[in-house]
Amino acid sequence: MDPKSNTPSIQGLRWPQPCHMVGDNGSTPGTVRNLRTNDLGGVIFGCKNVTMKECLAKQLFGLPYAHFSYVCKIGPGLPLFLFNYSDKSMHGIFEAASYGQMNIDPYAWTENGTERTQFPAQVRVLTKTPCEPLSEKQFMTVIQSNYYSQKHFWFELDHAQANNLMLLFKPLSVPANFMKASFSSDKTNLLSALVTTKWKRIDGQENTDKIGDEIERKYSPELRKMDKFESIDFGNYEKLDNARKALSNVQYEGDIEEKIMDLDDNVQEHYLITNLHLAGENPLLDQQSKDEASFPNLEKVLHEPKMISIDHASSSLSLKDCKIDDPVPCIFPETCKRNILLPPSMEENRSTSDLQVNTELVEIIKRLTARTEELEKKQAESNKELQQLRGDVKESERMVQGLRDQINTLESRLHSSMLQGVTYMEECPEHEKVIYLIGGYNGSSWLSTFESFSPFNDKLVPLKPMSSARSYASVATLDDNIFVLGGGDGNLWYKTVECYNHRKKEWTSCPELIRPKGSLASATLDHKIYAIGGGDGVSCHSEVEMFDPMLGRWIYNQSMLHKRFATAAVEHNRILYAVGGYDGKGYLTSVERYDPREGYWSRSASMNLKRGCHSLAVFKDKIYAMGGFNGETMVSSVEILDPRLGSWMMGEPMNVPRGYTAAAVLGDAIFIIGGLQTTNDIWDTVEYWKEGSGWTICQSKTLGKRCFLSATSV
Repeated sequence: MDPKSNTPSIQGLRWPQPCHMVGDNGSTPGTVRNLRTNDLGGVIFGCKNVTMKECLAKQLFGLPYAHFSYVCKIGPGLPLFLFNYSDKSMHGIFEAASYGQMNIDPYAWTENGTERTQFPAQVRVLTKTPCEPLSEKQFMTVIQSNYYSQKHFWFELDHAQANNLMLLFKPLSVPANFMKASFSSDKTNLLSALVTTKWKRIDGQENTDKIGDEIERKYSPELRKMDKFESIDFGNYEKLDNARKALSNVQYEGDIEEKIMDLDDNVQEHYLITNLHLAGENPLLDQQSKDEASFPNLEKVLHEPKMISIDHASSSLSLKDCKIDDPVPCIFPETCKRNILLPPSMEENRSTSDLQVNTELVEIIKRLTARTEELEKKQAESNKELQQLRGDVKESERMVQGLRDQINTLESRLHSSMLQGVTYMEECPEHEKVIYLIGGYNGSSWLSTFESFSPFNDKLVPLKPMSSARSYASVATLDDNIFVLGGGDGNLWYKTVECYNHRKKEWTSCPELIRPKGSLASATLDHKIYAIGGGDGVSCHSEVEMFDPMLGRWIYNQSMLHKRFATAAVEHNRILYAVGGYDGKGYLTSVERYDPREGYWSRSASMNLKRGCHSLAVFKDKIYAMGGFNGETMVSSVEILDPRLGSWMMGEPMNVPRGYTAAAVLGDAIFIIGGLQTTNDIWDTVEYWKEGSGWTICQSKTLGKRCFLSATSV
């Protein structure tokens, strides 16, 4: 259940969202682009300052249920980004470390981890490249086409958008004042730079106080006593580079001085060799020369590998060849060239040898660069093939599921034929009372089924299915036809209308609604069909469309006073009643009535309790509102309106709470079929009510789990 969107959700479903809202971790339901798996190049997840730390610490991102339609398409390696709603900044670059799933951590981003998470559409991540965050002004140009309002954008990115967004990011770097101090001979400056530097964590927040206070507390006495470093020697460039990156990205929790000394130890050896070589052959340097040679230019240390080249022949010289009284003692006598008297031939050939080594290094670098480019190109091709294979696998899974559905349908038909003597496309006998069940969702598939169900005999007879899967639809009857309006398949909202003719026993396409919508209500009045309220995943509607067979098309009729999504409506004594629903802010108790003789909607007596996703039925001149969702949980309550009295009374509640059911009146009973119990449980039971007997539950062996379906008993 997503309390922020006030819309119930279950695992694996894309839920219609009444309006644009922000969850506790900054996630935004909104609407979706519905990119295919092959076209999905990246995904943006949302957070706030209060949830970002947990996102990064757990290496886990999450969104509300409504986003699972594309989170389920995420596979390992897909680029991901994290948008912080608190400061409107984009963080990256991350990549998926798992497939998108439901409830990897069912208690993430909740207080003390004791409640179910509001953001179950989750994926595990790893940090591909820690980068400086982007402001909205920086990244909005890249995803401009994703903005569906001034401040709201879709989280799905195509390949071009994902690549262009990654190009905007700049890797985190060590602060300049620390780099300057690290190549200074003054240890006090180095520690002071650590104290005063504003280190940026991966989450983009500054972490100055923690480091500064810790260093001041532990090292202030030493800073006052210290004058100079001992002679520090730098080298081992790969370790040095790794150390710098670590210093720029981590949050220091240990001993700062220990980390600095680790850096000193890692760079000891090669820098001394470089220092000695730069000094030349003269063993007696003046103090100024020593100072200049002790800390060479960083550019040379990093980019002139020839300076650390030592002639292999010199390595055979012994310790006794070194001069003990040199101003700078020899630490590596076997490789030291500064204090060794080299033969004249070696002195003459030194520059030639250095040039040869440098040329060889350049050639090696060129070959490695070319090889790297070749490997990157092959990697890109492999990634493209992998994405295509993933798409093929998804398509194969859909085909397999479709075949399974067909097998189940055929087995059900065969079973029904054997038990009931009824074959496909044959209606039940005229004297047998049945309820027609249309579409819905069974926990794994969106259904296009059309079946007759006899609750008295627990018989389910498959009839000719609709042209496409359809849920959240509304049904109305006119003459000898059953009309199914709008709805969707879990990814798209429909404006299509299908009609089933009992005599011809087939479905035909009818004029379409003016715009796509689902979770709407419908009723027939004066030989016209009314489509009432509903929504399209972005907004809730108060509009009413009317179909007049004489005109052959849908036209707008008088709108209701309130927006009503997941509402219910009936016709009673030539008056339409629209009851409850969701208006984009909350669930309603209000009721409206439309009398075509007046030509406008007016307020009627309100219910006692809020409800939407409920069922409505007319039984013995009274209107029954049953079950539904009250904004927090499914309910079992029942309210009854007697139009002559003009007020709602509480009736006997159902045995179990349920919403998104199908309801129909058959004989002297009201039947409630299937529906949702909780966010993850779908009912496979039938419950019926008779005067004097109350509510009774029947276990059906043929119905199976089903919700979001439509029904009619005509």
